[in-house]
Amino acid sequence: MVRVTTPGVRLLPNAITVLALCAGLSSVQFALIGNYPMAIASIGIAAVLDSLDGRIARLLDATSKMGQELDSLSDGISFGVAPALVLYVWHAEGERIGWVASLIFAVCMILRLARFNTLIEDTEQPPYAGEFFVGVPAPAGGLLAMLPLILELQFGRGWWSHQYTVWVWTIAVAALLISRIPTLSLKTVKAPPKAIAPLLVGVGLLAAAIIQFPLVALAIALILYLAHIPYSVYRHRWLAKHPEAWMARPRERRAIRRSTSRRRLGLRPPLRRVVAGAAQRVRLQRGEQHVARVPRTITPDKDRDNGRGPRRRSWRRMGLRKR
Repeated sequence: MVRVTTPGVRLLPNAITVLALCAGLSSVQFALIGNYPMAIASIGIAAVLDSLDGRIARLLDATSKMGQELDSLSDGISFGVAPALVLYVWHAEGERIGWVASLIFAVCMILRLARFNTLIEDTEQPPYAGEFFVGVPAPAGGLLAMLPLILELQFGRGWWSHQYTVWVWTIAVAALLISRIPTLSLKTVKAPPKAIAPLLVGVGLLAAAIIQFPLVALAIALILYLAHIPYSVYRHRWLAKHPEAWMARPRERRAIRRSTSRRRLGLRPPLRRVVAGAAQRVRLQRGEQHVARVPRTITPDKDRDNGRGPRRRSWRRMGLRKR
């Protein structure tokens, strides 16, 4: 069955991208009039819209080359140029070092997006590469650059809002943008059916936290995002060393991880219990000798006349004492 898409349906993803662009540029206008909370909110709205346009385009089968190019240009302005200008208006005070740091951040954002476009067309990547981003993605980088401003609005002035601290932080985030550090992609995360209800409850709690404490919730989310980077690097390296887990499901991948961790620690699965009356072969690990255990049989009465008689029980061997 061929799906026919109308021009209005094809226009919807591009319209969302343009809205994200307008939201990102509006943050500069809010910064110029001194309304920094709305400047941060505008960049956050642009990040939400940027996460929706691609998904809606794939659901409606309305992807196009123009949409990809428009999305990259929108990300470059909303998460590269706009945060750099907001930080410059907030803390530069006409100093040259502030403008240099803003330029470095904007240029690194554009380079990061250009590399992302080239990696999309790369067909030689391993299957697990789709689970990761190369470097910090554009929306996360734009919001991470605003973290000092978020902390000052919530907790007041401190070491986090010092002028040189802000510019060093901006350059550090710019380095994360163009780095080769793998970061997890939420696009490939799949939730099991049993976890849907708890996740919906968590979404409700997150929405309540954002409504009541927006700056605190955003700051915690950004700090948790930074904290996940070491785990992402570990997971990327583990997948690179275990090709058998590339196409496995999450449950099978966890089983492979547990088995590899047991082998690394030198552990073995527990031995099965001996069934009464059955003979089994026991391997001695030190001497690597094989001994066959044969079940004991009761000596009949007519065989007691062979001169030896039945075997007597040893009280010492049984750990008992004679009275």
